Amino acid sequence: MSLDNSLKSKVSLAGKRSVLTKPERYAQLMREKQFDPKKDSVLGMRKVRVKD
Repeated sequence: MSLDNSLKSKVSLAGKRSVLTKPERYAQLMREKQFDPKKDSVLGMRKVRVKD
């Protein structure tokens, strides 16, 4: 019996990501000193591309 395509694991369906998730963006922007949590909002945070 074969497995239906909708039931495949998330790992096998995952492709290459083009942007980071919000926690990853927050950490990277904090390291680069481009985000100040006291004056910047997390909701308006810019997108950060994944580096190869």
